[in-house]
Amino acid sequence: MDLLILARLQFAVTTVYHFFFVPLSIGLVFMVAAMQTLYFVKGNEIYKKMTKFWGNLFLINFVVGVVTGIIQEFQFGMNWSDYSRFVGDVFGAPLAIEALLAFFMESTFIGIWVFGWNRISKGLHLASIWLVALGTLLSGFWILTAHSFMQVPVGFTINNGRAEMNDFMALLTNGKLWVEFPHVIFGAFCTGAFFVAGISAYGLLKKKHVQFYKTSMKFAIIAGLVGSLGAALSGHSNAQYLVEKQPMKMAAIEGIWKDTPDPAPWSAFAIIDTKNRENKFEINIPYALSFLAYSKFEGSLKGMETLQKEYSEKYDAITGEGTNYIPPVKTTYWSFRLMIAFGVFMMLLSFAGLYLWKKKALEKSKLFLKLLVPAISFPFLANTFGWITTEVGRQPWTVFGLLTTADSVSPNVSAGYILTSLIAYMLIFTILAGAMVYLMIRKIKKGPEFASGTDSQVTTDPFEGVGA
Repeated sequence: MDLLILARLQFAVTTVYHFFFVPLSIGLVFMVAAMQTLYFVKGNEIYKKMTKFWGNLFLINFVVGVVTGIIQEFQFGMNWSDYSRFVGDVFGAPLAIEALLAFFMESTFIGIWVFGWNRISKGLHLASIWLVALGTLLSGFWILTAHSFMQVPVGFTINNGRAEMNDFMALLTNGKLWVEFPHVIFGAFCTGAFFVAGISAYGLLKKKHVQFYKTSMKFAIIAGLVGSLGAALSGHSNAQYLVEKQPMKMAAIEGIWKDTPDPAPWSAFAIIDTKNRENKFEINIPYALSFLAYSKFEGSLKGMETLQKEYSEKYDAITGEGTNYIPPVKTTYWSFRLMIAFGVFMMLLSFAGLYLWKKKALEKSKLFLKLLVPAISFPFLANTFGWITTEVGRQPWTVFGLLTTADSVSPNVSAGYILTSLIAYMLIFTILAGAMVYLMIRKIKKGPEFASGTDSQVTTDPFEGVGA
């Protein structure tokens, strides 16, 4: 196989796999911190049991996520040395801060939290889990600072054929960062929420530890509602930013070959014909794309054919004459719509959960509970399709407008080496995934451990009367 294709495939596999764990860690640790806060304030044992149960699942996920993240970063030196050489002075700074500040902060206070039960004061122990939660946010922030530079390069100068940082604050105020960061964090809240909701639904269907899982479900409904609504709103801002800064990606997302009319319709479904550069059997929603792009029901967007001519005039001096700047349209178009579909499903389930909560029928609706179990996968799928849209839609660039993907790959690494390491990584990932699933299922089947009394004796509901 082609060296570039293999290098891209390896990075795609490791990135997608690693990002299964990142949003779950962020979303779950905030829920655990909220549970422990209620235990600290009210002293009710059910909060402590919830904190420990969901906290144990968080720890399993966190450990596996750390290992997969290390493997991912090795590739910058192995497969993408020309990229690292060109952009390392800029890209390396936020990644170094993430490792030295955020990751060590998370690791230190996780240790204090794990071993601090009954050894340090309740207030200090509570502070430790909140500092872990803050560390996950900071970790995501610094990684997205580096990633946003790849999407919209700022704060640099070209010196001796390399990008060198000359304005650190420009990286921190990058507009791309501030539309991407909240979108990722709200997606993480959804991931943690539906993880808790799905497992709680399973427990309620089995009629085990009913009060425990019912209370956990209510936490999940709140987090799921906040996460799904926040992801939708921040995604809207992200789309508007793309229209301004990456119009080719936006055109590919919407399957726009020629300039749209004013107002522009949104393509809900289309069969993309990349050979003839046209769409067939298209289902359009009038005015919707104008609203998505400009928050008003008027305005047109440039098509990929127009943008190809503009990009050729602007970037051919960098990439060479005849470069195709149109990304893989089918992948970009459908991954975006799948992301939206799973996001809408999560929002509907969150509202349904809120309705059943108000009707005091959460544990009685078997259909709703059965839907929640497979819905554990929805945020993982939405996150994955979102990243595919983001990264594939940027092609042919690694750093937009500066460095192409073809010019980023390591020139002296053989295809056989990358294929061998890819197979090895996939084998390691399979073993890690198997171990993680085994440990989590074992813990879930065992259920919450009650140090004293039984679940039936714990009758206080922290949400009693809310929404009734």
